[in-house]
Amino acid sequence: MALFLPKKLRDLRDLLQALDWHTLEREVEREARTRLVIVGPVNSGKSTLFNRLHGQALSAVRAVPGTTQGVIEHPLGPFFLVDTPGFGEVWGVDRSALALEAARRADVILLLLDAVAGVRQSDYDLFVTLKRLGKPLVVALNKTDLVKKDLPWVLENAQRLLGVTPIPISAQTGRGIAEHLVPALLEAQPALQVALAQALPGQRRRLVERIIRSTAFTNALIALQPVPGLDVPLLAASQTRMVLRIAAAYGQRMDASHASEFIVSVAGTLLVRFGSAELAKLVPVLGWLVSGSLVAAGTWAMGMTAVRYFEAPPELALPDLKRAYRTLRGQAWKALRRAAAPALAGSGAASGAAQEAAGEDAPARG
Repeated sequence: MALFLPKKLRDLRDLLQALDWHTLEREVEREARTRLVIVGPVNSGKSTLFNRLHGQALSAVRAVPGTTQGVIEHPLGPFFLVDTPGFGEVWGVDRSALALEAARRADVILLLLDAVAGVRQSDYDLFVTLKRLGKPLVVALNKTDLVKKDLPWVLENAQRLLGVTPIPISAQTGRGIAEHLVPALLEAQPALQVALAQALPGQRRRLVERIIRSTAFTNALIALQPVPGLDVPLLAASQTRMVLRIAAAYGQRMDASHASEFIVSVAGTLLVRFGSAELAKLVPVLGWLVSGSLVAAGTWAMGMTAVRYFEAPPELALPDLKRAYRTLRGQAWKALRRAAAPALAGSGAASGAAQEAAGEDAPARG
């Protein structure tokens, strides 16, 4: 468990500086401006995918190679999708340079290839060029609706040539985009979560829940360190950042001080929120695990309460949010405790702290 202890005074200072609210705000604002660049050869369907993601025809789509004459950039909320000219066009050297420059400014690159044409030498050369940029890179194989029975062979051939497995999609029909392409993009660049959730309402709840689960897991790891109180500043900052990200995902403006006030109003002070988890640390090993579980449950409950807040009608009252938080926290802890029932049974002290945090043996506290 020593892995989670600060090794130097500088590490402890960095931990306390996590409460720099302005830094948290800037981090979330940067996430909301994450740039995805779509790059690909001539007529691979970049503009069709671009328009599919936008939900409207912003980039020209024709069967003539080279329809896109330059870099086309349109805001999708604060998030930008960049459609580029294709590589391999006759007299297209300068336009390819435009596309490559756009890729250099990307936070994540989507290389879109044509399943009907298969992976050609020029596609492989483009793939190698993009990899050298050192950016997160996802490869998708478009027009899979046109190859149908040959799709397994096309995918196998592409994987053998590129050394990666492309994501099969159809920009024309939408197949594979939500269920495969979007998760692959998030895996390559997690910062896309806020931008995509803000821009794509149909995917918002799924993406926000992903943010909540990720934060809960991270906080559980933070809480595993055995020294009571040492993790509290970082946990407070992490929960505040999560609420800011959820607010941004719903297109709501909330600064860090308001996010902190929201958390305190719903879940109480730091002492109330983390007190039982810190008490559990007094029991070696098992208590640390209980502490991590309690923090994870509380973080998940706070995230889901924030979702209710941003999705709720204006008349939703603060007491309703408090009750929702306590209920969700209790449900999360009970689920975790059932999964670890044999281990919890071995320590009365750790289990007692956990019961208090879940509100089972003590009145619920705001």
